[in-house]
Amino acid sequence: MSDNQKMRIGKCQICGVPQMSEPLRAASRWWQFGRRLRRMAKRRWWYLVNWMSEVKKGSEKEVNAVPQSVSKLLKPGDLVQVRSKAEIRATLDRWNQLRNCAFMEEMWDYCGTTQRVFKRVEKFLDERDYLMKKCKGIIILEGVYCEGTKDFGACDRSCFFFWREEWLKKMDV
Repeated sequence: MSDNQKMRIGKCQICGVPQMSEPLRAASRWWQFGRRLRRMAKRRWWYLVNWMSEVKKGSEKEVNAVPQSVSKLLKPGDLVQVRSKAEIRATLDRWNQLRNCAFMEEMWDYCGTTQRVFKRVEKFLDERDYLMKKCKGIIILEGVYCEGTKDFGACDRSCFFFWREEWLKKMDV
């Protein structure tokens, strides 16, 4: 067996990141780190101020805020419509999450659009701790991926967004 074949067997791409990338120059790396840190601090401060201003009773979203007409049987190839901004906002908590799945700032542009289901997510590799995680009710849409965030800037990795089923409406064909 060749070395190339040995590398392919049983390895995920994330394991090879150190080998397939090169470190940034020190000055550039520290400048980017400082910039990211300032942006994140500003965002965290905004969340903290909002959290402190909310009354505990009023900040909790009712369970009924989640749309009840959710089809639990979304399959690859199904056409779906991403719910409106108002419908999605009603499902989010103060951290813009629904059942620990964050609705990213960059996802708002897709509200009201019609998309096709690429696949259901049953498990994924969490790159923060390199552990496989199980999940339910997460969908990936065809051609809908992240191109970077406001906090970190442009990114060439093109990761798919995770969409909760509650944020999608199945279209009748």
